[in-house]
Amino acid sequence: RSFTQKYPPVKFLSEKDRKRILITGGAGFVGSHLTDKLMMDGHEVTVVDNFFTGRKRNVEHWIGHENFELINHDVVEPLYIEVDQIYHLASPASPPNYMYNPIKTLKTNTIGTLNMLGLAKRVGARLLLASTSEVYGDPEVHPQNEDYWGHVNPIGPRACYDEGKRVAETMCYAYMKQEGVEVRVARIFNTFGPRMHMNDGRVVSNFILQALQGEPLTVYGPGTQTRAFQYVSDLVNGLVALMNSNVSSPVNLGNPEEHTILEFAQLIKKLVGDGSEIQFLSEAQDDPQKRKPDIRKAKLLLGWEPVVPLEEGLNKAIHYFRKELEYQANNQYIPKPKPARMKKGRTRHN
Repeated sequence: RSFTQKYPPVKFLSEKDRKRILITGGAGFVGSHLTDKLMMDGHEVTVVDNFFTGRKRNVEHWIGHENFELINHDVVEPLYIEVDQIYHLASPASPPNYMYNPIKTLKTNTIGTLNMLGLAKRVGARLLLASTSEVYGDPEVHPQNEDYWGHVNPIGPRACYDEGKRVAETMCYAYMKQEGVEVRVARIFNTFGPRMHMNDGRVVSNFILQALQGEPLTVYGPGTQTRAFQYVSDLVNGLVALMNSNVSSPVNLGNPEEHTILEFAQLIKKLVGDGSEIQFLSEAQDDPQKRKPDIRKAKLLLGWEPVVPLEEGLNKAIHYFRKELEYQANNQYIPKPKPARMKKGRTRHN
């Protein structure tokens, strides 16, 4: 990088308005977009990431900026740093990642959260926990509001993530009650956009990849199941609004606008503009029929709701995936690895 490095434009904030902000998982999909916003708003941002699912490329455009620091650190180990706010996003969040390493996922969500709450307590920082709609499990109530307790299987295939986040919420409120730590809890629903994992196994990324590669778009079952996706910039605005509010109880952040899986397939097929067919396959096991957030609380208390139209968000995601596939094609020196090489990110001392 040359010394005439051009950074994205950064607002100047006076000393008293400028905050020192720690983002765990800041090199991940959501974390890197949050980093962009807080940096451009003029704050001092320290990103902590172990690069299990995060990527340095997501934040490399800030490296060298005087307000930015990137630390390769695993939150399962304690961290000593002076900060005002902690956005605790560190955790594998897409099913293939957390199901591949359930122990690591549990450790990150339990010990990692305890470490960050301990840090918040020591330095008097406010902590925002990135929780998940998965705390509601396979809900029996639609849409889900924040008072719904959930319907979770503690030994199901996704339990390491669901239960890890449920206990992380419990810990936050234990620290609030016993130690007076200021906490914020965001229950995040399906989110998409640039820098999302291409192979996260979710419907939006699956369809975009299939369409870009000219493969049939695979719809499981009749395609009448519904999903609601928010664009990542909407989520980031919600996280910042929540952190800076005085709402300490959990808040749903998601898009209440539902679409059927078939609608997603047809729209993505149209936007990519190639001749992929839509192929119907037999229904997947454990596939929730619907998941939809009730966001009345966020609207009322934060004045927040998603504003990016689905089509605009999808276009940006498609553009990113296109670039990403080109990048992979141009950097492919080795033959495609055999499926057996699933060892990435494993630590031996589990």
